[in-house]
Amino acid sequence: MSNKIALIYIALIFLVFVNNLHAMEVDIIKSEGINVHYEKPLKKVALEVIRLFPIIKLELEETFNTKLGFTPTVILIKDSKAFQRIAGNKSIVAMAISKGKRIIIDNSKMKTHAFTLKVTLKHELCHLFLSNYVRGGRMPKWLNEGISQWLSDGIAEIIIGTNKNLLKQATLSDKLIPLKDMERAFPSERRSLLLAYEESRSIAEYLVNKFGFTRILLILNYLNEGFEIDAALRAGAGISLHELEKRWKESLRRQVSWFSFMSTHLYQILFIFAALILTYGFIRVLVRKWNYRDEDGEEV
Repeated sequence: MSNKIALIYIALIFLVFVNNLHAMEVDIIKSEGINVHYEKPLKKVALEVIRLFPIIKLELEETFNTKLGFTPTVILIKDSKAFQRIAGNKSIVAMAISKGKRIIIDNSKMKTHAFTLKVTLKHELCHLFLSNYVRGGRMPKWLNEGISQWLSDGIAEIIIGTNKNLLKQATLSDKLIPLKDMERAFPSERRSLLLAYEESRSIAEYLVNKFGFTRILLILNYLNEGFEIDAALRAGAGISLHELEKRWKESLRRQVSWFSFMSTHLYQILFIFAALILTYGFIRVLVRKWNYRDEDGEEV
């Protein structure tokens, strides 16, 4: 998605948001470092956001070793349909808009689908934090989403479907979405969108495990200086984008191969394991009998 199209899209979202917001009865709570707009029935939730914000803010500041640097506005929406009109996607439960530093949350989803207010708020705030952290350059969407998921316990702002093996299936069929195709935007088709989220989380975990978060910060700093992602990876982690993608895919194939082996031979493995337990138990019984006989044979 070009920058011009992206700006138009953000502007449309904002217009829809403003129109919907005017149609609602909204109150505002302003606290140190945060503003919360909420529909009247959600006052308790708004107060909980106020309580959670300093904790999440501190966690992010310690992780990135820098101050937040902006005052976010959190908008709590009570009705799921009203939120969907803003988000334009039934699978989305929250969204961050870097322009204006806004976080919009569908409160009706916060107690379902493993979503909680704290992790959702942290995930969206992380998006805003990253967009503010890398102001001097362009940050790939897959990296922004991946880091945000990694820092919020794997939670994304999308309701993951019932197919939990999507990443494994795409790896086995060699149908992973190339990183270059997720640099500016994610696919709109639901299955591809879910896969894009899973891939982003997976590669972020791979980066952290292989290079450590200190190197991730270096990469972000180079992006902020205006480096493209390939140059930032080379400077920050000593690896090209092409090589990173290649190694990540190889690690996925190894994981999937081992998982497939375990799945295919599950009954044989369980049978062998059960046989070993029975053998161990039989040997223990024999040892006890021998010890008992030895004790009976001792002279008094």
